[in-house]
Amino acid sequence: MPLPFSNNDLPLLRFGVFEADLAAGELRKNGVRIRLQEQPFQVLGTLLRNSGQVVTRDYLRETIWPADTFVDFDHSLNTAVNKIREALGDSASSPRFVETLARRGYRFIAPVESFATTSVFGRAHVEAQHKDGHESEYTAPAQPAGEAALHPDLHVPVPPRGLVRALFALIQVMYLIFYVSGLAHLRGVDGVAGSFLRGGGALFVVSAVLVTGAVGIPLRFYLLSAVAFDFRQLAPTFARLFPFVFALDEVWAIAPFLLLPQIGIGFAFAAMAALLYVPFSERTLVRMAYFLPASAENRRDKK
Repeated sequence: MPLPFSNNDLPLLRFGVFEADLAAGELRKNGVRIRLQEQPFQVLGTLLRNSGQVVTRDYLRETIWPADTFVDFDHSLNTAVNKIREALGDSASSPRFVETLARRGYRFIAPVESFATTSVFGRAHVEAQHKDGHESEYTAPAQPAGEAALHPDLHVPVPPRGLVRALFALIQVMYLIFYVSGLAHLRGVDGVAGSFLRGGGALFVVSAVLVTGAVGIPLRFYLLSAVAFDFRQLAPTFARLFPFVFALDEVWAIAPFLLLPQIGIGFAFAAMAALLYVPFSERTLVRMAYFLPASAENRRDKK
């Protein structure tokens, strides 16, 4: 059940370089206030308070738009969300903060940290004033500003999802080029392998290129399309595929040796060492772009 927007708890919600002070109704970036109208801020506050959960359009209508208000709700909500994205520098096509779920509602997808605001300390100041009969000076504890939100699993600053997805897609394209090039030059592969392998070694290398290339091409197209269309279940899917992807990538890590006459032994070893690490990079990129917020993780563990 989504939590309604309320000032009772007076929380300061921090996400990335942004802070939303629900008590003051202010949005700040690196400590600098950003202009955001009341209604868009209420929508943002509701999404933040329910980070990781789907907040339906009907729920937003009931909690933010009074029943006796005669406005075009759909237009007003769309305008409010657009103003939020404009203030956050976000995008509907590649969201880092506010995700749209068609015909359902919205979800805030970035990690959110909650802190006490200076309004809480202000209340303590007022109480001390009434108690002592005179006004005393009170200094609120300093809050670190401008800190980037950390990934809950990897403990690194959360990068833009568009960049992470682009890097993952480029890796898939790289392997597609490897496969197509290897299959298109099987005779050359046989010649290079035969120059330093005896007996049936060259035939084994050619067979390995043929089989793994034929299997790898549809796999890479699947991963490429999944990240291109932002398949939200890519993280658990890739986790299941990872043992197979790992074995396939480790086999193709020796691909630079097929270019031994052109690049030399030293560069071939250096390229192989880099390729051996690529499957772990793929796994990390997927975890960065498709991590589950804590609330969603808890719901999954309870099932």
